[in-house]
Amino acid sequence: MPTPHKVYYPFISPFDPCKPIVAKTYSTPPHLYMQMQPPNLAQFTPHEALRAGTLWKVLYDPYFGPYEKLRKEDSSHD
Repeated sequence: MPTPHKVYYPFISPFDPCKPIVAKTYSTPPHLYMQMQPPNLAQFTPHEALRAGTLWKVLYDPYFGPYEKLRKEDSSHD
């Protein structure tokens, strides 16, 4: 099953003066995994659709930065 978050490992040069980033992550939108839009998809209300940026619930994909989960976990340990 495809996942919305991908990881790739860039080339690390031995001559790079900076500390290397070993793994880089990125997210892909959900519409890439739908071949055709099926009929009768669940819809947001007009007000919710304006806030979400899409009318269909299956196409809603909020963006979370790669460090956002860490911040949430750190605050729960206080």
